[in-house]
Amino acid sequence: MKNEFLIAITQLSAEKNLPKEIVFEAIEAALVSAYKKDNLVGSQNIAVKITPNTGEVKVYAQKTVVEEPTDPKLEISLPDAIKLNKQAQLGDVVGIEVTPFNSGRIAAQTAKQVVLQRLREAEREAIFTEYAGKEGDIVSGIIQHIEPRQIIVDIGKTEAVLPLAEQVRTEHYRVGQRLKVYLVEVSRSNKGPQVIVSRTHRNLLRRLFEMEVPEIYNGIVEIKAVAREAGHRGKVAVWARQDGVDPVGSCVGMRGIRIQNIVNELGGERVDVVLWDPSQEKFIANALSPAQVTSVEIEDAEKTANVVVPDRQLSLAIGKEGQNVRLAAKLSGWRIDIKSASTAEAEREHKEAEAAAALAERLAAEKESPFAPAAAEIEPVAATGEPVAAETAIVAEESPAIEEHEEVAALPAVARQEAKETKPAEPAVEWTQPEPALPKPQIRFAEEVLPASAERDERKAAKKGKKRGPGEEEEEVRAAPVAKAKKGHKARVVYEEEEEDDYSYLVNKR
Repeated sequence: MKNEFLIAITQLSAEKNLPKEIVFEAIEAALVSAYKKDNLVGSQNIAVKITPNTGEVKVYAQKTVVEEPTDPKLEISLPDAIKLNKQAQLGDVVGIEVTPFNSGRIAAQTAKQVVLQRLREAEREAIFTEYAGKEGDIVSGIIQHIEPRQIIVDIGKTEAVLPLAEQVRTEHYRVGQRLKVYLVEVSRSNKGPQVIVSRTHRNLLRRLFEMEVPEIYNGIVEIKAVAREAGHRGKVAVWARQDGVDPVGSCVGMRGIRIQNIVNELGGERVDVVLWDPSQEKFIANALSPAQVTSVEIEDAEKTANVVVPDRQLSLAIGKEGQNVRLAAKLSGWRIDIKSASTAEAEREHKEAEAAAALAERLAAEKESPFAPAAAEIEPVAATGEPVAAETAIVAEESPAIEEHEEVAALPAVARQEAKETKPAEPAVEWTQPEPALPKPQIRFAEEVLPASAERDERKAAKKGKKRGPGEEEEEVRAAPVAKAKKGHKARVVYEEEEEDDYSYLVNKR
């Protein structure tokens, strides 16, 4: 019976892939629960011990050593404890064997349920511990079931979930298909450990390179950056830590056998391997491979790179729907603006023309300004366009007449100074900037501003002897001075005409 018991424990341990110690602990906990169901030992502290070599099962009732026991089921006196264990002291726990001869049906059923529950918990904990250490690694699995929102993949000891968001849209999955997945997360749940895997993660490409390229696995070649658009294209930047090793050639392999295995595993996804460089300009140019780059200008403040490519390479550098430049930006971490060589040259010429026009406008505005600098304030410039030495400029300003002669001009500065002293000094003419002329004020009369009445025009024309109309003859009107009349008398005004008879009008005025 005991041998059969040990054989059963060994088989159970192998089936559940658990150590024998864990199986013994589960059975001991189950027997404790079963014995507590028995009325004889139900209220005592029970402990079960199974001998691993023989499979013998013993049940002990644990009691505390006291001077005067009050509860015989939980306490024992010191003299009785010494009989069981000579080294027993007050406060110690002593085990008394109370192994029953048999147990009932209820106790056996309870023990069975406890054994299964403990083994199930131990199995879940073992699976969680195993796969929790594999997060961020590749595992192989077989598709067991396909659901609308997820795919169940058997990865060995447990089943993993491949969500819809982690599936590649260009791939077609079928039941029984074997594929490699990237283990994203392992978590605990009521139904056991939950494992989430992915086929779109960019680190899946990194792990495949580590599996296929021994130089990367050994650390001779390092993967610096990875960018990927699952199902379409991916880029990997590599760098060699050891001199004399070609990192790109190591990843590609002889006749491309290594990179071809990776492409086949990813379902035909195109993979570009580029060389990483400490210089950001060179790295960005390499990231745009296979397109050729003319120049790269970096703006550190805005984290932007302006790239110029030949006209025939523009479409290749951008890629289909901007895929190549988008992956290059993800790989390098810079915002990339691509321009063709002709466009860049046209923009440069346009900027130069704008700068020249702005300079011409500024010079014209300074020339027309009445506050332009005086001639003495302008720095002297030679005919070649270079500034003249300070001594020569001073001498030329003080004695311009001496500098006109070639013999004197050839003399050194000291001799020119002596020649200047011997010649009578000419009165210095001080140049002052003329003040701008102010406009002459004009006097205007009210008659010129206000509209004149018809009567006023007639009087004015009569005084000046002008014609009143196109068919009328010129008349000369002479007005006699009006005699001043006293108050209450009549004033007489006489108008005389040369060609007509004299007549007079009497005007009564009060």
